Amino acid sequence: MGEQPDLQRLDDPVVEPRLARLDTVLGQLEQTPGRTAELALEAVELLTEVYGEALARVTDLVAGSPRALDRLTGDELLRHLLLLHRIHPDPLDRRVARAVDDLRPRLHAQGAEIALIGVQDEVARISLSARSCGGGGTALRDLVREQVLTFAPELSAVDVVAPTPAPALIPVATLWQRPDRPEAATMREAGRAVGPLALGGTT
Repeated sequence: MGEQPDLQRLDDPVVEPRLARLDTVLGQLEQTPGRTAELALEAVELLTEVYGEALARVTDLVAGSPRALDRLTGDELLRHLLLLHRIHPDPLDRRVARAVDDLRPRLHAQGAEIALIGVQDEVARISLSARSCGGGGTALRDLVREQVLTFAPELSAVDVVAPTPAPALIPVATLWQRPDRPEAATMREAGRAVGPLALGGTT
């Protein structure tokens, strides 16, 4: 048997415009009347179902190997297809956490900090702060929402909020107070204690 020609591989920057073109073509087919367009859409649907089943079987085969499964779900194109076919093995909260982790270095380079607060009732709450943008800025908030929804499209909402302020420090004056004495009496006692020093140490 002769050697098979090398398969041309497509990296992510090349795949992305092809996916966009596919969406455009399918949209045009849906708007095209006639039996030919109906058959074309049916063929695409059947092919998608078969490829989805094949991908599900691949996922089943690597389910016993966490490292292989992590590499599988870490690939951008495979992640997209796993989500498209609703067979992504990771639970919702883990995918949201992964989206936040992937964003963290990029946001940190822009002077922003991000943290996952939690996921509840299909709503993700994310803390975002930026030194120069007053809470993250619209562009950064939109970036976070887009990234999280890419990893978890079944979310109903992504709430990006400012971090909770740190608790206020206890005033130093309150350290002189005793719970069993009025504040005024305590301050008078403190004044008498330092009074001689204020007069140069004389009595």
